[in-house]
Amino acid sequence: MRTFVAVEASKEIRDSLGMIESNLKYAGADVKWVDPAMIHLTLKFLGEITDKKADDVKGALDAVSSAMAPFDLSIKDVGVFPAAGHPRVLWVGIDKGLRETVLLASGVDEALSQIGFTKETRLFSPHLTIGRVRSPRNTSQLVEKISSAAANSTFFEVPAHRVSSLILFQSTLTPHGSVYTKLYESPFRP
Repeated sequence: MRTFVAVEASKEIRDSLGMIESNLKYAGADVKWVDPAMIHLTLKFLGEITDKKADDVKGALDAVSSAMAPFDLSIKDVGVFPAAGHPRVLWVGIDKGLRETVLLASGVDEALSQIGFTKETRLFSPHLTIGRVRSPRNTSQLVEKISSAAANSTFFEVPAHRVSSLILFQSTLTPHGSVYTKLYESPFRP
């Protein structure tokens, strides 16, 4: 099964991300938009694993969660990877909870390396992916829309989400996009 470790975003944050996507669609760019109901903050992509390996992952997540206190997460800014001249991924950034998210991702990476997963070599950049650019059509208009969306503070005026667990998700690829199933939830210490 294809899996990844993530934290969920609140309904209020996902609703705000949906409004941002709706605004950016007016650029007419060729973007595969992420369904706001499916948006999460990925900490580590694991790829294909067996049921036995999933049990090992659950134990590693419990070790990380038991040392982590709940924290608040809020959003800010809209941007692209790798650069405005060649956008491929559209994202919304993390404001409150940024430091905690980086520490959490580092803890997950370290714990999973102990059970055979390769450690990340790239610096972790916490973000919520809202779309993937499929072609260069209207990308300059898209980048302009992103700049105006980033300046629109109403998109980011949603209550902070209380992050209180790590989740192991299964990702099933379908012709209509990925379907995510929660396999395991590991709560943080009280």
